Amino acid sequence: MTVVPYKEKESGKKQQVAEMFNNISKNYDFLNHFLSLGIDILWRKKAIRLLKKDQPKHILDIATGTGDFAIEALALKPEKIVGVDISEGMLSVGRKKMKKKGYDSVIEMQLGDSEKLLFDDNTFDAVIVAFGVRNFENLEKGLADMNRVIKEGGKAVILEFSKPTKFPFKQLYNFYFKAILPKIGKVISKDNAAYTYLPESVEAFPDGKKFLEVLEKTGFKNTQCKSLTFGVSSIYIGEK
Repeated sequence: MTVVPYKEKESGKKQQVAEMFNNISKNYDFLNHFLSLGIDILWRKKAIRLLKKDQPKHILDIATGTGDFAIEALALKPEKIVGVDISEGMLSVGRKKMKKKGYDSVIEMQLGDSEKLLFDDNTFDAVIVAFGVRNFENLEKGLADMNRVIKEGGKAVILEFSKPTKFPFKQLYNFYFKAILPKIGKVISKDNAAYTYLPESVEAFPDGKKFLEVLEKTGFKNTQCKSLTFGVSSIYIGEK
């Protein structure tokens, strides 16, 4: 069964995810850093460092949201970063952020579907995604299209939540993620479903070796998984 934010609605996952992010866009950045105690910033930095030796000049940031991962990728000194997202609300916040910081000449933010990317084959040196692939309606389709737009020899670097397995961190994590986080998220975001959907979508996501198998099935090779912070999240790498 597909996990969706608004179970009472008949619309598909893609439409519901877009609606959810539109609803929480104004508070998203604050909640992201607050609920993760700022660790998400360190995770992004670590993921981007994995591309340092490749020096990609043209980067696609899928499910860019408000553009935090795209901003982190500026450390690679690329010529162009294109951020794509299905939520106009998130992009609107992101565009204001880019303009305010003076990054809008390098980072372009576009409305788009991650599973139907409007780019030619072999366009980008690297594709990056932070906390976005578990929101794909069709995971294999999204990853296959990601592979399509990467140049031969290019890489995908994917940061995503995973499930800790070791005692006692597994138990502490589950309590925080399922009992505390949804309550705080609901109060601040004013969206009853968004932060209930988060742990549910993480629970349903095929993390670790299972995700590497999906990456390989969709055309990636030399795949790797790097666990972060006791397994709370993972970085996945795949080459075309």
